[in-house]
Amino acid sequence: MTPQSPQAPHVPRADCDRPDCQGCSADGTGFCRVTGHALRTPTEADGLAESPPTAGTHRRRVTDRLFTVDPAGDGLLDLPVVHAPSPGDLVVTDRYAPPGGRTCGWAGCTAVVGRAYAGQPALTTGFCGRCGHPYDFTPQLSPGDLVGEQYRVVGCLANGGLGWVYLAEDIHLEQRLVALKGLIHAGDSLGALRVERDHLTRLDHPRIVRIINYVTHPGLAGTDEPPVDYIVMEFVNGMSLSQVRDRIGRREGPFGEERVFEYVLAYGCHILDALDHLHREGLLYCDLKPNNVMHHGDRVKLIDLGATRTVDDHESPVMGARPFMAPEVIRDLATGLSPQSDLYSAGMTLRALSDEAGPRPPGLAGESYERAVARAVAEEPLARYPGARAMSEQLRGVLREIRSLRTEHEHPEPSTLFTPTAALLDASLGRVPPLARWLSGGRRPVLDGGLPAPGRVPLDLPVPSPDPADPAAMLLLQPTTSGPRRLVQQLEAAGYGSVEIRLRQCRASLELGELDEAARYLTAARHALDHGGLYDWRIQWHQGLLSLAQGETDTAEGSFDRVYSDLPGEYAPKLALGYCAEHRGDPDSAERYYQAVWQRNRSQGSAAFGLARLRLADGDRTGAVALLSRVPEVSRHHDAARTACVRILAGRLRADAGRGLPVLAELTEALTRLPELYLDEGHRTGPARDRLEAEILDVALDWIRAESTPAADRTGGGLFGTADEEFAIRTRLEAKLRGLARQASTPADLGALVDLANRVRPKTRF
Repeated sequence: MTPQSPQAPHVPRADCDRPDCQGCSADGTGFCRVTGHALRTPTEADGLAESPPTAGTHRRRVTDRLFTVDPAGDGLLDLPVVHAPSPGDLVVTDRYAPPGGRTCGWAGCTAVVGRAYAGQPALTTGFCGRCGHPYDFTPQLSPGDLVGEQYRVVGCLANGGLGWVYLAEDIHLEQRLVALKGLIHAGDSLGALRVERDHLTRLDHPRIVRIINYVTHPGLAGTDEPPVDYIVMEFVNGMSLSQVRDRIGRREGPFGEERVFEYVLAYGCHILDALDHLHREGLLYCDLKPNNVMHHGDRVKLIDLGATRTVDDHESPVMGARPFMAPEVIRDLATGLSPQSDLYSAGMTLRALSDEAGPRPPGLAGESYERAVARAVAEEPLARYPGARAMSEQLRGVLREIRSLRTEHEHPEPSTLFTPTAALLDASLGRVPPLARWLSGGRRPVLDGGLPAPGRVPLDLPVPSPDPADPAAMLLLQPTTSGPRRLVQQLEAAGYGSVEIRLRQCRASLELGELDEAARYLTAARHALDHGGLYDWRIQWHQGLLSLAQGETDTAEGSFDRVYSDLPGEYAPKLALGYCAEHRGDPDSAERYYQAVWQRNRSQGSAAFGLARLRLADGDRTGAVALLSRVPEVSRHHDAARTACVRILAGRLRADAGRGLPVLAELTEALTRLPELYLDEGHRTGPARDRLEAEILDVALDWIRAESTPAADRTGGGLFGTADEEFAIRTRLEAKLRGLARQASTPADLGALVDLANRVRPKTRF
């Protein structure tokens, strides 16, 4: 179930303000047919100040060919290495008007001035159509000018959001290169520049451009222009992500390789690291877009913080690029700004990069990527990630999934939201068969693939970790030996008004099989959350568990799918969805979910067992054993996987006589592996080992008697290398069955096992 992309926000067309003038823009002149006045643009109409490209499309085309890019390293977040040209080569020699115009900025005016029209070039000077104030895009500094008695101008680099950016040398520090940012013309409002300066001076983060100083320079000579303030920033010599997007579209160099989606996610993680720092400082970035992110060397840095504001600033004009702006900001302006609106812009930035990236990643990874971005750009802010760090964690998970599916090498990382469980999504395959296997009235049971019943699955899935912000989090993290019923009572007496306690009581009730009580605790947890838990993945997860316990697998699948959309980088929802798909008979979907977990982390035994069941359903005994053999020793499911390998090698896959039996090599391997299993608390002999060996010999007897068994295997070249293989197998099986009789708990069972041993006893040779 791939989530639908959100619809693009509605952009009003240009029209004039007269109520009796309809459809003025239809004639294409740009002027009202009734009044002759210039038409208003969408940004002028709704009070938004459309931010321009930081470097501009023109500059990007001119300078892009000057950069070279080397391949990335092998680290998870490694990026290609950008080699920049000499800074002097980036200096702008033509004093062009900024593409798309600029915000007026006079006394808070958000009108766009200097916009090109009908294919004609924009004017560098003129008057604002709204407030009438003059504008001038001409740079105020020239090469050689000394600003603040310390910074010698080299030339113009670009026209930024509110003014020109200049390259300069710090003559006090060995000509260190810096960037000077001033206003387009001295009549502009100084407020935005001062806000940017104040915010930058408080910031110290490797992924955010650093302010070095601020200085004042006299206005243009021979004019009445007042002095101009300039911010002195570190010079970041690199490519903007808009330039990276162009290279992705051209499939150029490393950006045309199969790792491109991994690079996009790495960009996302680096950007979110910077946003998290800003948000913790009480600041909002407000203008995130590809042009405002610089890739220099193998690093990423946010630049142009001209739109940055404090979280509680609901008065300043809103600046931003409309395609990257959250819908609530377009609708509510400053009151719509929040950390979630920054996350929306981050999601749109990733989408802008990946839309040019060609084929999606393999397996489930492409869908996981789409869901990760879809949550960031959800229409409703509460449906987005709760914060930059939470979003980054999910992007890292998806990144690991993409890389592991591409390389077929695992890239594990512990989850912060789920705790691994010793339970295994397997009903029987990894367990030594119980004594009842020989008391069922028949001697030829088909190997059970081990798909658990839905009611048991809630106990086999990973367990959500307590929310650290919950008042009972520390209590719930303490180990306990209490059984589920006593645990429910103890938590009830704790006296916390805690959502996590209600959810833990819900799971304890599921363990007891008390589904009505589980539903009651889940309802209480839902009511304790804002919006009834509509945007809380924990509620959907526990609803899925409850639906499984009630046998409503389809309903459970819908709940787990919601969790997958909220947490696209987590293992747990994919395991749950893999089980649901397997249960409803959709092996292709189950394969995609299980592979996404298994390839990323080979210690996830539940995924390996799920894949093994799918192989067995196709009669692929070798494939099932190969999968389970790769469960590493560090996994808590390693011993169960080794036991399952022996049972699969010697298992009967079909009920009809002579069909679905293993071959000699498989039986031999099963007997070879048997002594290596950790059974009976590590003892070399014991009841579990006897039962498993009896199962192997039971199938071996059918194999030796099958018509398809070669004659050479029956005499001297078979399982035990004796002249009469059937005699050897019967002798060993009889001894094992008589040993099993000693495990019987009732006289009836004892008699049944002795009778079974007598039936397989070989005929005497005398």
